[in-house]
Amino acid sequence: MTLPVLHPFHASRVSPVSTQNVSIDLGDRSYDIAIGPGLLRNPATFAACPKAAQALVVTNTTVSPLYADRVVAAISPLYKQVQVLALPDGEQYKDGATLNLIYDRLLGNTADRKTVLYALGGGVVGDMTGFAAACYMRGVPFVQVPTTLLAQVDSSVGGKTAINHPLGKNMIGAFYQPQLVVADLDTLNTLPERELSAGLAEIIKYGPIADMAFFDWIEANIAGLRARDPALLATAVRRSCEIKAWVVAQDEKEGGLRAILNFGHTFGHAIEAGLGYGEWLHGEGVGCGMVMAAHLSQRLGHVDEAFVARLTRLVQAAGLPIVGPDLGADRYLQLMRGDKKSEGGDIKFVLIGDAPLAAGGKGPGAPCMKGAPESVVREVLAACVG
Repeated sequence: MTLPVLHPFHASRVSPVSTQNVSIDLGDRSYDIAIGPGLLRNPATFAACPKAAQALVVTNTTVSPLYADRVVAAISPLYKQVQVLALPDGEQYKDGATLNLIYDRLLGNTADRKTVLYALGGGVVGDMTGFAAACYMRGVPFVQVPTTLLAQVDSSVGGKTAINHPLGKNMIGAFYQPQLVVADLDTLNTLPERELSAGLAEIIKYGPIADMAFFDWIEANIAGLRARDPALLATAVRRSCEIKAWVVAQDEKEGGLRAILNFGHTFGHAIEAGLGYGEWLHGEGVGCGMVMAAHLSQRLGHVDEAFVARLTRLVQAAGLPIVGPDLGADRYLQLMRGDKKSEGGDIKFVLIGDAPLAAGGKGPGAPCMKGAPESVVREVLAACVG
Protein backbone atom coordinates (compact mmCIF):
# COMPACT_ATOMS: atom_id res chain seq x y z
CA MET A 1 0.00 0.00 0.00
CA THR A 2 1.33 3.44 -0.91
CA LEU A 3 1.10 5.74 2.09
CA PRO A 4 -0.49 9.14 1.46
CA VAL A 5 1.38 12.36 1.99
CA LEU A 6 -0.16 14.93 4.30
CA HIS A 7 -0.07 18.00 2.10
CA PRO A 8 0.36 21.39 3.79
CA PHE A 9 -2.66 23.35 4.91
CA HIS A 10 -2.93 26.88 3.54
CA ALA A 11 -4.97 29.51 5.35
CA SER A 12 -6.34 30.72 2.02
CA ARG A 13 -7.70 27.24 1.20
CA VAL A 14 -11.33 27.54 2.28
CA SER A 15 -13.42 24.63 1.07
CA PRO A 16 -16.40 25.32 -1.18
CA VAL A 17 -19.78 24.45 0.29
CA SER A 18 -20.32 21.58 -2.11
CA THR A 19 -19.77 17.83 -2.02
CA GLN A 20 -16.15 16.81 -1.52
CA ASN A 21 -14.58 13.41 -0.98
CA VAL A 22 -11.71 12.34 1.23
CA SER A 23 -10.45 8.79 0.70
CA ILE A 24 -9.00 6.42 3.29
CA ASP A 25 -6.46 4.12 1.66
CA LEU A 26 -6.69 0.70 3.31
CA GLY A 27 -6.33 -1.59 0.33
CA ASP A 28 -9.44 -3.71 -0.14
CA ARG A 29 -11.03 -1.97 2.86
CA SER A 30 -10.64 1.54 1.42
CA TYR A 31 -13.62 3.87 1.45
CA ASP A 32 -14.64 7.48 0.91
CA ILE A 33 -15.82 10.19 3.26
CA ALA A 34 -18.42 12.31 1.47
CA ILE A 35 -18.62 15.85 2.90
CA GLY A 36 -21.16 18.46 1.87
CA PRO A 37 -24.68 19.85 2.27
CA GLY A 38 -27.87 18.08 1.24
CA LEU A 39 -26.32 14.61 1.08
CA LEU A 40 -29.06 12.83 3.04
CA ARG A 41 -31.75 13.95 0.59
CA ASN A 42 -29.93 12.59 -2.44
CA PRO A 43 -30.21 8.87 -3.30
CA ALA A 44 -27.05 9.22 -5.42
CA THR A 45 -25.10 9.68 -2.17
CA PHE A 46 -25.75 6.04 -1.29
CA ALA A 47 -25.86 4.51 -4.78
CA ALA A 48 -22.61 2.57 -4.31
CA CYS A 49 -23.60 1.10 -0.93
CA PRO A 50 -24.03 -2.67 -0.70
CA LYS A 51 -27.40 -3.96 -1.85
CA ALA A 52 -29.31 -6.54 0.19
CA ALA A 53 -32.78 -7.72 1.15
CA GLN A 54 -32.72 -5.70 4.39
CA ALA A 55 -31.20 -2.58 5.88
CA LEU A 56 -31.46 -1.33 9.45
CA VAL A 57 -31.01 2.35 10.25
CA VAL A 58 -29.78 2.62 13.84
CA THR A 59 -30.27 6.06 15.31
CA ASN A 60 -31.42 7.60 18.60
CA THR A 61 -34.56 9.23 19.91
CA THR A 62 -33.21 12.75 19.30
CA VAL A 63 -31.94 12.29 15.73
CA SER A 64 -34.66 9.94 14.47
CA PRO A 65 -37.44 12.55 14.07
CA LEU A 66 -35.00 14.93 12.37
CA TYR A 67 -33.31 12.77 9.75
CA ALA A 68 -34.45 9.13 9.75
CA ASP A 69 -37.13 9.66 7.09
CA ARG A 70 -34.62 11.30 4.75
CA VAL A 71 -32.19 8.42 5.02
CA VAL A 72 -34.90 5.81 4.62
CA ALA A 73 -36.17 7.54 1.48
CA ALA A 74 -32.66 7.84 0.03
CA ILE A 75 -31.64 4.21 0.58
CA SER A 76 -34.99 2.49 -0.10
CA PRO A 77 -34.14 1.85 -3.79
CA LEU A 78 -31.36 -0.50 -2.59
CA TYR A 79 -33.41 -2.73 -0.29
CA LYS A 80 -36.70 -4.61 -0.11
CA GLN A 81 -37.10 -3.65 3.54
CA VAL A 82 -35.68 -0.75 5.56
CA GLN A 83 -36.35 -0.50 9.28
CA VAL A 84 -35.41 2.13 11.86
CA LEU A 85 -34.27 1.44 15.41
CA ALA A 86 -34.12 4.47 17.71
CA LEU A 87 -31.92 3.89 20.75
CA PRO A 88 -32.04 6.02 23.91
CA ASP A 89 -29.85 9.10 23.58
CA GLY A 90 -26.77 9.65 25.70
CA GLU A 91 -23.28 8.39 26.53
CA GLN A 92 -24.69 6.55 29.53
CA TYR A 93 -26.47 4.20 27.09
CA LYS A 94 -23.29 3.20 25.29
CA ASP A 95 -23.32 -0.17 27.01
CA GLY A 96 -23.99 -3.86 26.54
CA ALA A 97 -27.68 -3.63 27.35
CA THR A 98 -28.31 -1.04 24.65
CA LEU A 99 -26.08 -2.89 22.19
CA ASN A 100 -28.31 -5.94 22.63
CA LEU A 101 -31.28 -3.92 21.35
CA ILE A 102 -29.55 -3.90 17.94
CA TYR A 103 -28.96 -7.64 18.03
CA ASP A 104 -32.57 -8.22 19.16
CA ARG A 105 -33.88 -6.34 16.13
CA LEU A 106 -31.53 -8.10 13.69
CA LEU A 107 -32.32 -11.56 15.04
CA GLY A 108 -36.02 -10.79 15.26
CA ASN A 109 -36.02 -9.86 11.58
CA THR A 110 -33.92 -12.93 10.66
CA ALA A 111 -31.36 -10.56 9.17
CA ASP A 112 -28.72 -12.37 7.10
CA ARG A 113 -25.02 -11.66 6.68
CA LYS A 114 -25.68 -9.27 3.77
CA THR A 115 -27.94 -7.00 5.83
CA VAL A 116 -26.54 -3.45 5.91
CA LEU A 117 -26.53 -1.31 9.04
CA TYR A 118 -26.65 2.49 8.82
CA ALA A 119 -25.38 4.45 11.83
CA LEU A 120 -27.35 7.71 11.87
CA GLY A 121 -26.30 9.92 14.76
CA GLY A 122 -23.33 10.97 16.82
CA GLY A 123 -20.38 9.06 18.18
CA VAL A 124 -22.39 6.84 20.52
CA VAL A 125 -24.65 5.59 17.72
CA GLY A 126 -21.70 5.21 15.36
CA ASP A 127 -19.57 3.25 17.82
CA MET A 128 -22.36 0.90 18.86
CA THR A 129 -23.68 0.30 15.35
CA GLY A 130 -20.17 -0.40 14.09
CA PHE A 131 -19.53 -2.82 16.94
CA ALA A 132 -22.84 -4.58 16.27
CA ALA A 133 -21.92 -4.83 12.57
CA ALA A 134 -18.51 -6.27 13.44
CA CYS A 135 -20.04 -8.96 15.65
CA TYR A 136 -23.36 -9.92 14.02
CA MET A 137 -22.76 -13.11 12.04
CA ARG A 138 -19.04 -12.24 12.44
CA GLY A 139 -19.38 -9.17 10.27
CA VAL A 140 -22.01 -7.42 8.17
CA PRO A 141 -21.50 -4.21 6.17
CA PHE A 142 -22.29 -0.82 7.70
CA VAL A 143 -22.32 2.83 6.70
CA GLN A 144 -21.55 5.79 8.94
CA VAL A 145 -23.94 8.76 8.69
CA PRO A 146 -22.63 11.12 11.40
CA THR A 147 -24.89 14.00 12.43
CA THR A 148 -22.66 15.72 15.02
CA LEU A 149 -19.51 17.72 14.38
CA LEU A 150 -17.49 15.45 16.67
CA ALA A 151 -18.59 12.34 14.79
CA GLN A 152 -17.97 13.92 11.39
CA VAL A 153 -14.38 14.90 12.19
CA ASP A 154 -13.37 11.96 14.34
CA SER A 155 -15.40 9.02 15.60
CA SER A 156 -17.08 8.03 12.31
CA VAL A 157 -13.72 7.83 10.52
CA GLY A 158 -11.17 5.05 10.96
CA GLY A 159 -13.12 1.99 12.04
CA LYS A 160 -12.91 2.18 15.83
CA THR A 161 -16.06 0.70 17.37
CA ALA A 162 -16.78 0.06 21.05
CA ILE A 163 -19.01 0.25 24.08
CA ASN A 164 -18.13 1.57 27.53
CA HIS A 165 -17.65 -0.34 30.76
CA PRO A 166 -18.03 1.20 34.25
CA LEU A 167 -14.27 0.72 34.72
CA GLY A 168 -13.19 2.24 31.39
CA LYS A 169 -14.32 4.03 28.26
CA ASN A 170 -14.30 2.17 24.92
CA MET A 171 -12.59 -0.83 26.48
CA ILE A 172 -14.78 -3.42 24.70
CA GLY A 173 -14.80 -3.10 20.91
CA ALA A 174 -13.29 -3.93 17.57
CA PHE A 175 -11.57 -2.34 14.59
CA TYR A 176 -14.14 -2.59 11.78
CA GLN A 177 -14.21 -0.25 8.80
CA PRO A 178 -17.42 1.15 7.28
CA GLN A 179 -18.26 0.99 3.59
CA LEU A 180 -18.81 4.75 3.39
CA VAL A 181 -18.98 7.82 5.62
CA VAL A 182 -21.60 10.46 4.75
CA ALA A 183 -21.02 13.78 6.54
CA ASP A 184 -23.99 16.00 5.64
CA LEU A 185 -23.06 19.47 6.84
CA ASP A 186 -26.74 20.48 7.01
CA THR A 187 -27.14 18.30 10.10
CA LEU A 188 -24.90 20.72 12.00
CA ASN A 189 -27.65 23.34 11.81
CA THR A 190 -29.75 21.44 14.37
CA LEU A 191 -26.82 20.70 16.67
CA PRO A 192 -27.08 22.22 20.18
CA GLU A 193 -24.39 24.78 21.01
CA ARG A 194 -22.80 22.51 23.59
CA GLU A 195 -22.50 19.67 21.07
CA LEU A 196 -20.95 22.01 18.51
CA SER A 197 -18.29 23.05 21.01
CA ALA A 198 -17.62 19.40 21.81
CA GLY A 199 -16.89 18.79 18.13
CA LEU A 200 -14.53 21.76 18.01
CA ALA A 201 -12.36 20.02 20.61
CA GLU A 202 -11.60 17.20 18.19
CA ILE A 203 -10.86 19.73 15.42
CA ILE A 204 -8.46 21.68 17.64
CA LYS A 205 -6.70 18.41 18.50
CA TYR A 206 -5.40 17.97 14.95
CA GLY A 207 -3.27 21.11 15.09
CA PRO A 208 -0.80 20.25 17.87
CA ILE A 209 -0.44 16.62 16.73
CA ALA A 210 -0.03 17.16 12.98
CA ASP A 211 -0.59 20.59 11.45
CA MET A 212 0.20 23.86 13.22
CA ALA A 213 -0.82 25.86 10.13
CA PHE A 214 -4.30 24.40 10.63
CA PHE A 215 -4.07 25.35 14.31
CA ASP A 216 -3.30 28.93 13.30
CA TRP A 217 -6.33 28.90 10.99
CA ILE A 218 -8.62 27.57 13.74
CA GLU A 219 -7.43 30.34 16.07
CA ALA A 220 -8.19 32.97 13.45
CA ASN A 221 -11.63 31.53 12.68
CA ILE A 222 -12.93 30.16 15.97
CA ALA A 223 -15.69 32.77 16.21
CA GLY A 224 -16.88 31.97 12.69
CA LEU A 225 -16.81 28.25 13.42
CA ARG A 226 -18.95 28.74 16.51
CA ALA A 227 -21.29 30.88 14.41
CA ARG A 228 -21.60 27.91 11.99
CA ASP A 229 -20.26 29.68 8.93
CA PRO A 230 -20.83 27.03 6.21
CA ALA A 231 -17.55 27.53 4.36
CA LEU A 232 -15.50 27.50 7.55
CA LEU A 233 -17.19 24.35 8.82
CA ALA A 234 -16.68 22.66 5.44
CA THR A 235 -12.98 23.51 5.60
CA ALA A 236 -12.61 22.32 9.19
CA VAL A 237 -14.40 19.04 8.57
CA ARG A 238 -12.45 18.30 5.40
CA ARG A 239 -9.04 19.08 6.89
CA SER A 240 -9.78 17.08 10.02
CA CYS A 241 -10.81 14.10 7.90
CA GLU A 242 -7.69 14.46 5.72
CA ILE A 243 -5.45 14.31 8.77
CA LYS A 244 -7.27 11.37 10.31
CA ALA A 245 -7.32 9.51 6.96
CA TRP A 246 -3.56 10.08 6.66
CA VAL A 247 -2.93 8.67 10.14
CA VAL A 248 -5.30 5.70 9.83
CA ALA A 249 -3.87 4.69 6.45
CA GLN A 250 -0.46 4.31 8.08
CA ASP A 251 -1.57 2.66 11.32
CA GLU A 252 -5.07 1.21 11.10
CA LYS A 253 -5.04 -0.67 14.40
CA GLU A 254 -3.08 1.74 16.58
CA GLY A 255 0.22 -0.05 16.66
CA GLY A 256 2.07 3.24 16.95
CA LEU A 257 1.32 6.45 15.05
CA ARG A 258 -2.47 6.34 15.44
CA ALA A 259 -2.13 6.80 19.19
CA ILE A 260 -1.39 10.50 18.58
CA LEU A 261 -5.11 10.93 17.82
CA ASN A 262 -5.67 10.42 21.54
CA PHE A 263 -4.13 13.76 22.50
CA GLY A 264 -6.06 14.92 25.57
CA HIS A 265 -8.01 11.68 25.78
CA THR A 266 -6.14 10.04 28.67
CA PHE A 267 -7.16 12.84 31.03
CA GLY A 268 -10.48 13.31 29.22
CA HIS A 269 -11.58 9.69 29.49
CA ALA A 270 -10.78 9.76 33.21
CA ILE A 271 -13.04 12.78 33.63
CA GLU A 272 -15.89 11.08 31.74
CA ALA A 273 -15.62 7.83 33.69
CA GLY A 274 -15.03 9.54 37.02
CA LEU A 275 -18.09 11.77 36.77
CA GLY A 276 -20.29 9.05 35.29
CA TYR A 277 -20.76 8.80 31.52
CA GLY A 278 -22.96 11.57 30.18
CA GLU A 279 -22.21 14.23 32.81
CA TRP A 280 -19.55 15.77 30.56
CA LEU A 281 -19.68 15.34 26.80
CA HIS A 282 -16.76 13.47 25.26
CA GLY A 283 -15.51 16.62 23.53
CA GLU A 284 -15.64 18.55 26.80
CA GLY A 285 -13.44 15.92 28.41
CA VAL A 286 -11.06 16.06 25.45
CA GLY A 287 -10.91 19.88 25.52
CA CYS A 288 -10.02 19.98 29.20
CA GLY A 289 -7.76 16.95 28.74
CA MET A 290 -5.78 18.77 26.05
CA VAL A 291 -5.12 21.62 28.49
CA MET A 292 -3.90 19.09 31.06
CA ALA A 293 -1.76 17.28 28.48
CA ALA A 294 -0.23 20.61 27.40
CA HIS A 295 0.66 21.37 31.02
CA LEU A 296 2.28 17.95 31.30
CA SER A 297 4.18 18.51 28.06
CA GLN A 298 5.46 21.84 29.40
CA ARG A 299 6.56 20.33 32.71
CA LEU A 300 8.51 17.69 30.80
CA GLY A 301 10.18 20.39 28.67
CA HIS A 302 8.46 19.63 25.35
CA VAL A 303 6.70 23.00 24.92
CA ASP A 304 6.95 26.39 26.54
CA GLU A 305 4.47 28.18 28.77
CA ALA A 306 3.42 30.43 25.90
CA PHE A 307 2.05 27.48 23.92
CA VAL A 308 0.18 26.15 26.96
CA ALA A 309 -1.46 29.55 27.37
CA ARG A 310 -2.24 29.72 23.66
CA LEU A 311 -3.91 26.31 23.59
CA THR A 312 -5.84 27.09 26.78
CA ARG A 313 -7.20 30.31 25.26
CA LEU A 314 -8.34 28.49 22.13
CA VAL A 315 -10.05 25.70 24.08
CA GLN A 316 -11.85 28.30 26.16
CA ALA A 317 -12.79 30.33 23.06
CA ALA A 318 -14.36 27.17 21.64
CA GLY A 319 -16.75 27.13 24.60
CA LEU A 320 -15.05 24.22 26.36
CA PRO A 321 -14.04 23.74 30.00
CA ILE A 322 -10.39 24.35 30.87
CA VAL A 323 -10.53 23.28 34.53
CA GLY A 324 -11.08 19.64 35.43
CA PRO A 325 -13.51 18.38 38.07
CA ASP A 326 -12.04 17.51 41.45
CA LEU A 327 -12.14 13.72 41.44
CA GLY A 328 -9.06 13.51 43.64
CA ALA A 329 -5.59 12.82 42.27
CA ASP A 330 -5.67 9.18 43.34
CA ARG A 331 -8.95 8.61 41.48
CA TYR A 332 -7.57 10.28 38.33
CA LEU A 333 -4.50 8.06 38.44
CA GLN A 334 -6.59 4.93 39.03
CA LEU A 335 -8.80 5.70 36.04
CA MET A 336 -5.88 6.58 33.78
CA ARG A 337 -4.10 3.33 34.64
CA GLY A 338 -7.14 1.57 33.19
CA ASP A 339 -6.79 3.43 29.88
CA LYS A 340 -6.23 1.35 26.71
CA LYS A 341 -2.84 2.98 26.15
CA SER A 342 -1.49 1.95 29.55
CA GLU A 343 1.14 -0.78 29.59
CA GLY A 344 1.58 -2.93 32.66
CA GLY A 345 -0.20 -0.30 34.75
CA ASP A 346 2.09 2.48 33.50
CA ILE A 347 0.12 5.43 32.13
CA LYS A 348 1.06 6.54 28.62
CA PHE A 349 0.35 10.12 27.53
CA VAL A 350 0.29 11.80 24.15
CA LEU A 351 2.62 14.76 24.61
CA ILE A 352 3.08 17.75 22.35
CA GLY A 353 6.62 17.86 21.02
CA ASP A 354 8.58 14.79 19.95
CA ALA A 355 11.32 15.40 22.55
CA PRO A 356 12.29 18.02 25.14
CA LEU A 357 13.09 21.36 23.52
CA ALA A 358 16.51 21.36 25.19
CA ALA A 359 17.31 18.11 23.37
CA GLY A 360 16.28 19.44 19.96
CA GLY A 361 12.55 18.68 20.15
CA LYS A 362 10.39 20.17 17.42
CA GLY A 363 7.65 21.48 19.70
CA PRO A 364 3.97 21.72 18.70
CA GLY A 365 3.06 19.74 15.58
CA ALA A 366 5.38 16.80 16.35
CA PRO A 367 3.94 14.72 19.20
CA CYS A 368 5.14 11.61 21.01
CA MET A 369 3.69 9.10 23.42
CA LYS A 370 5.44 8.20 26.65
CA GLY A 371 5.07 7.88 30.38
CA ALA A 372 5.60 10.56 32.99
CA PRO A 373 6.69 10.50 36.64
CA GLU A 374 3.68 10.24 38.93
CA SER A 375 4.89 13.26 40.89
CA VAL A 376 4.72 15.39 37.73
CA VAL A 377 1.25 14.10 36.84
CA ARG A 378 0.11 15.04 40.34
CA GLU A 379 1.52 18.54 39.82
CA VAL A 380 -0.53 18.85 36.63
CA LEU A 381 -3.69 17.70 38.37
CA ALA A 382 -3.09 20.18 41.20
CA ALA A 383 -2.73 22.98 38.64
CA CYS A 384 -5.61 22.02 36.35
CA VAL A 385 -8.32 20.68 38.65
CA GLY A 386 -10.85 22.96 40.28
